[in-house]
Amino acid sequence: MSNMEKNLFNLKFAAKELQRSSKKCDKEEKAEKAKVKKAVQKGNMEVARIHAENAIRQKNQSVNFLRMSARISALMDKFERQFETLDVQTAQMEDTMSSTTTLTTPQVIHTLAYYNDRTLPQGQTGSVGTSVASAEQDDLSQRLAKLRDQV
Repeated sequence: MSNMEKNLFNLKFAAKELQRSSKKCDKEEKAEKAKVKKAVQKGNMEVARIHAENAIRQKNQSVNFLRMSARISALMDKFERQFETLDVQTAQMEDTMSSTTTLTTPQVIHTLAYYNDRTLPQGQTGSVGTSVASAEQDDLSQRLAKLRDQV
């Protein structure tokens, strides 16, 4: 597993953990509300106030966990989009590089042969660019023949 995939997994795990924590706080809030109701029925207002504060605290904590989860999810989505964009760009770059190398190799060979005053046999040009290479070969052969006639 690559480092990026591990980071993505950790982000997803953290987002789910925050959502679970939010649900847990919601349950604790409901329990505190039930305690407030019982304390009010017994006439114990001080205890009811403490449980009400706890219920409010649990509700705020639940909302904060959800906010943090949403932020991590947004970060995770952004990370995934960038990762996919990087994959596409890398694939395009590899395709471009391989096609450029394939197309220019026969031309480079013939240029070197021209500068060395040699001609290459037809079979050494490769499958791509054979017609261009053979046309250049014919042109070079004609030039060489003209030079020999002049001397």
